[in-house]
Amino acid sequence: MFLSYLRLVLFTLGLLLGVQVPGFINDYANRVEAHLIEAQTGLTGFQNTANQFFKGDLQALVAHYQASDDPVFRSDATSLGTLLNRQRLLDEQFQAMQGPWYMRALQVAYAADPAIRQETLNAYTYQVLLSPSAIGWAMAGALLFSFMIEGFFRLVDWVVLGGKRQRERLARRERSY
Repeated sequence: MFLSYLRLVLFTLGLLLGVQVPGFINDYANRVEAHLIEAQTGLTGFQNTANQFFKGDLQALVAHYQASDDPVFRSDATSLGTLLNRQRLLDEQFQAMQGPWYMRALQVAYAADPAIRQETLNAYTYQVLLSPSAIGWAMAGALLFSFMIEGFFRLVDWVVLGGKRQRERLARRERSY
């Protein structure tokens, strides 16, 4: 009876862990979007200058700054290049987070911006979403977690006790027939 309750507790724990995945993915996507908006806002003045003098080409503005004899402009070229690179990387992250649920999950797991992922993790508050995707993640997490824990204990039983308990159960069943 204790093992049955333990299995229920493990299943519930897996369910609660699994339901957190879509919430974390959504929080990460929101953070990426916020950082992207911030980066675009920081480039607005430079974009206006590029529109006025370089037909909107920010790279041409950077090249102009780099070619200048003025050390201040050359320094601004480096800063502007860094801002453009950051905006491009954030835009790539944002576009990746617009895909289907499995691509979003893979993006967060394997290709996320490490700083934004850590920022999301630090600020994450546990939540229980009741969307179809959250329920799917919860069930998958519960089954996977339960299977892994029970499989681990069965492996330990088999290695340490040589499957003694399993053989005893089989012997009891044979005697009851």
